[in-house]
Amino acid sequence: MRIRGRAAPFLAATLILVSGCERVEPVPEAGGAGTSVTVGPVEVAVETSQGEFVIAVHREWAPLGAERFLTLVESGYYDDARFHRVVPDFIVQWGLAGDPALTAEWMNAYIPDDPVVASNTRGRITFAFTDPGTRATQVYINLVDNVRLDSTGFAPFGEVISGMEVVDALYSGYGENSGGGLRRGDQTRIVAAGNTYLDREYPLLDHLIRAVRR
Repeated sequence: MRIRGRAAPFLAATLILVSGCERVEPVPEAGGAGTSVTVGPVEVAVETSQGEFVIAVHREWAPLGAERFLTLVESGYYDDARFHRVVPDFIVQWGLAGDPALTAEWMNAYIPDDPVVASNTRGRITFAFTDPGTRATQVYINLVDNVRLDSTGFAPFGEVISGMEVVDALYSGYGENSGGGLRRGDQTRIVAAGNTYLDREYPLLDHLIRAVRR
């Protein structure tokens, strides 16, 4: 089973707590050149219409995915998005911006794949994609252990360290219908109209109010 995720053109994804001092090491970029960044868990607080949860991002698991996620957080890309695909006993997915112009700016800004180092266990966050090499903006949190996804290239880059009960509470009544890509949802309409479409057709979806790096 593949997790379908689409996003739009832009600029060129499970967690182990690391204690002690942070260190600086080279992290590869899309072009192949290394750049010095701080390695260690980075916390991101996600405020939602159900409450707050916190993600610890681990660059050593998936450096490219981690850096892309932090870039999107710091730019405010995820703010006011909808959790458009919530499938019980599977995943919670988001990453299409509320403003379609913003989605268009980023959705085809693909990053290369990271090797799968951590497993898709409950609470871990990973980039969604359709084909290899097409990770862009959409991410998902595993609601259960989905270790079968490890062998298909889905590389976790972090994990929910608090507020997993909030993730579990996100509205799941629409299932695949509200944003399941080639399943039953229609992501082309989300891409084209953003929150205007989702709020009209799927008004019970929970909101991501803001995501902030701590």
